[in-house]
Amino acid sequence: MPIEQFILYIKNERNFSPLTVRSYRTDLEQWSRFLASEGREGAETKASANDIRRWLLVRADSGDGPLTLRRKTQSLRAFYRYLMKIGTVRDNPAAEIELAKMPKRLPQYVREGNMDSLLDGELDETDFTAVRDRLMLMMMYETGIRRAELIGLRDVNVDTGKCELKVHGKRDKDRIVPFGAELKHYVEMYRALRNAEVGMTEQFFVCSSGKPLYPSLVYKVVHDSLMEVGGSDKKSPHVLRHSFASAMLNGGAGINSVKELLGHQSLAATQIYTHITFGELKDSYNHAHPRALKKGG
Repeated sequence: MPIEQFILYIKNERNFSPLTVRSYRTDLEQWSRFLASEGREGAETKASANDIRRWLLVRADSGDGPLTLRRKTQSLRAFYRYLMKIGTVRDNPAAEIELAKMPKRLPQYVREGNMDSLLDGELDETDFTAVRDRLMLMMMYETGIRRAELIGLRDVNVDTGKCELKVHGKRDKDRIVPFGAELKHYVEMYRALRNAEVGMTEQFFVCSSGKPLYPSLVYKVVHDSLMEVGGSDKKSPHVLRHSFASAMLNGGAGINSVKELLGHQSLAATQIYTHITFGELKDSYNHAHPRALKKGG
């Protein structure tokens, strides 16, 4: 089946992340069901651009927003590029589809004072789960790593001697991320509790059963913790990544350095954070400069 062949291709040959593979599979299976509902089961290789437009309209009527519609279009583009590559189709019908326009939104982040309150709060240093959860928050905020990268950390790649993480990121690329003395202290505390609780493990972060973490657990820990301090409508692990970038740039780090720490392929992906820091400067000006406080100033 073409869809299954494509999924194996992006998983095994292109090394797409598990999350991306799941998203592509969901989109393509949904596309296949749409064709079947029109009495054209298995007709993916005979579909036209108009077929895709009709499907996207159906999805929009079902409540899919611009971001989801863009992803679905991109899933189909990649799928038909693959079918062209292996000679199954001659043209890519999804190439004609204009991507849904996105409203320009700045990344949401948590202010440094709120993060300090969260990370400096009371902690039972004998409680394995409490220490692990605090370390997860601290590590994501202080290094900017993604949720999938946090889950995938191997114990051998958390080096307290050099204060470095070896992170396995998107597109199978590794990068080295430094960390500070406080994080080193919590890493050592967590390791001691983990080894006493479940023994030495290959994965750095584990559940109390010794099994690796899973995405929904990390999300819940972050969400519940950020609910305590507020400051952002979103309460997801990615907000901590945004907060890291904002804190680094506000602290004077160069944008190219932040790009490398985040593992971005292009500088354009990092430049959006400069808008956050400018927004902070503008807000400070409007609340501090005497002329700005005057009516009409």
